[in-house]
Amino acid sequence: MNAARGARATRPTLVRHKVLWLTVLAYLITYMDRVVISTAAPSIQKEYGFHDVTMGWIFAAFSISYALFQIPGGWLGDKFGPRRALTGVVLWWSTFTAATALTWSAGSMIVTRFLFGMGEAGAFPIATRSLSRWMLPAERGWAQGLTHAGARLGGAVTPFFVALLIVDFGWRMPFVAFAGVGVAWAIFWFWFYRDSPREHASVNEAERVMIEEALGEGRTRASVPWAKLLAQPQLWLLSAMYFCYAYCINIFLTWFPKYLHDARGYDIALMGLFASLPLLAGVVGDLAGGWFSDHLVKRGRGLLFARRWVSVVGFTIAAIMIPLATASDSHPVSIACFCLALFGLELTVGVSWAVTLDIGGEFAGSVSAVMNTIGNLGAFVAAAATGYIVTASGWGAAFGVLAGLCVAAALLMFTIDASRPLIDEPARG
Repeated sequence: MNAARGARATRPTLVRHKVLWLTVLAYLITYMDRVVISTAAPSIQKEYGFHDVTMGWIFAAFSISYALFQIPGGWLGDKFGPRRALTGVVLWWSTFTAATALTWSAGSMIVTRFLFGMGEAGAFPIATRSLSRWMLPAERGWAQGLTHAGARLGGAVTPFFVALLIVDFGWRMPFVAFAGVGVAWAIFWFWFYRDSPREHASVNEAERVMIEEALGEGRTRASVPWAKLLAQPQLWLLSAMYFCYAYCINIFLTWFPKYLHDARGYDIALMGLFASLPLLAGVVGDLAGGWFSDHLVKRGRGLLFARRWVSVVGFTIAAIMIPLATASDSHPVSIACFCLALFGLELTVGVSWAVTLDIGGEFAGSVSAVMNTIGNLGAFVAAAATGYIVTASGWGAAFGVLAGLCVAAALLMFTIDASRPLIDEPARG
């Protein structure tokens, strides 16, 4: 008891914040590595003579693999611990990032990108698990918002650097260079990170006590109780909400530039600029949503209120702004509305991943993997269905689907209680 009082009187170290920033860097690297091929695609097609359909299958190989291996990736984090699991998957996908430069045909590239996707599939679930024993409940929304802001920022800035490397060294060099960044990160992660604050030599007693009073001392590594987890309706409601979110965000990551070119008549330069602006607004939304949700928790409003209402407000903003953006004849007004829509949409993402920590506990990796699997199915449907919708009914209908899904997501959030864990006492392995 006296030791605990003494620990509280000492200023806590901030090792958990260093863990958070290292995790943010991991998220940044995931998006850096996955968008390299988008920028390099014209050069690849020029060298090999790939048709657009062939290039589409090369892109799809990653998407399919990424969706299929979310749950196995989350299981790795829960079974072996984030220190070993995240080191392993980053080394795996970095290997196949570099291997993309060695491909010689469409088939070899499809196989390589599929194997690359297997590794990246574990990134978000394991990284979420890595924070579950470190971040205080009142810091989780900010932490998840910050990590996803890092991911969005990585996707936004990478094309510029890739283009410079391609101009000077050819399309293969970016894959090798970015793979090296991943390897360096994995080595540092394994050296610095520990699965529990008790295992980290730099954590003082004050920080350890503060974390353990909030989260408990941690348990021996448990087997994942899949039957119990998958029987919880709340897990599927959360996943359905994330399906709606992922469908919407994927449109802005894939189809939005084509919309600006075809429907708005922008040339390539303006298209690139105006396609980036909403995504940059989304970075602000990532940070704001997580911060405000945690602020509400600190003010005593409770997890249910803090998680639910930030998401509901975000989805409502997006549902209103998307139709206004497509209906406006003014280009500046349209882009401004799209920026507000992306801001609102991204208000929700840090909260969604914070909920997986809130309700998942020791099994946050597996819970987040299920949510992200369903979400990536939504992204796949968005990529495939939008072309048909635009052909049949135009861009207004395609964006109308997004508005409807935002309304559905807001309603689903009313059914999710972040204060109620899926499993109170996890099974022991």
